Amino acid sequence: MLELMDRGELGEFLRSRRALLQPSDVGMPAGARRRTPGLRRFEVAQLAAMSPDYLARLEQGRGAAPSVALVAALARALRLSHDERDHLFLLAGHHGPPAAGPDEHVSRALLRLLDDLATLPALIASDLNVVLTQNALADALLGEQTPQRGYARSCTYRWFTDPAFRARQPVDDHEDESRAQVEDLRATVAARRGDRFATGLVRALRAASPEFTRLWTGHGVAVRRSDRRRIIHPVVGLVELDFDVLATSQGQRLVIYSPAPGSEAVGKLELIAVLGRERFATADPHRAP
Repeated sequence: MLELMDRGELGEFLRSRRALLQPSDVGMPAGARRRTPGLRRFEVAQLAAMSPDYLARLEQGRGAAPSVALVAALARALRLSHDERDHLFLLAGHHGPPAAGPDEHVSRALLRLLDDLATLPALIASDLNVVLTQNALADALLGEQTPQRGYARSCTYRWFTDPAFRARQPVDDHEDESRAQVEDLRATVAARRGDRFATGLVRALRAASPEFTRLWTGHGVAVRRSDRRRIIHPVVGLVELDFDVLATSQGQRLVIYSPAPGSEAVGKLELIAVLGRERFATADPHRAP
């Protein structure tokens, strides 16, 4: 944490970036005629999952210093460039994000694609399987995946260390899923040669999971571009979807889940969209529909 937060500059910068965005830039309907340019304050707050009142105080130069996580959420909501994001961190009284580990500043190109997807679950993840952001339907289908720390940010790490995370898929699928996770990770580690987070992730997994160690020593390698995934939702039960990586940018991937036309999964996704996000920590993932 730096000594000073520049409240005045921070407020002006936030207002100026908000004025540059249109609803279509972030996948929102334009709605009624707007008297001022740019997004409304509550729309940015919605995108950043924060209080509109707190955002108003920040823009007016009188809010308390935002946390690192909140600054990162604002940078994503405002579609900031790398330089703009680092500037926002400094104005908020923080050092910029560390260079080590996966880049968590989401590519503008991928964000635009994600914004255009509303009827299919979609997310943006790093090549180390760190979920950076996801749309509302992915949130409803998969549960919250982003507020993690350390190696647990990687879904690959949680797959091999967190039984509740694995319980989202049928036991019969676990071996194939484990193998696919390991093969994709090996390809990424080779591409990221010398990356401390990547090598540390492998080291931590080998220490924590005999299953991972067994598969890792087999030296299988394959970039995961598509697959079939069966997901156990706590309300509607088993949902079978295609899993495709449709775009990549700077070590990040746009992942989309889609049902086969005419399949039972089509109706289940529609129901999930109505239900909204379930709290996976308290729901029984094996409960029947």
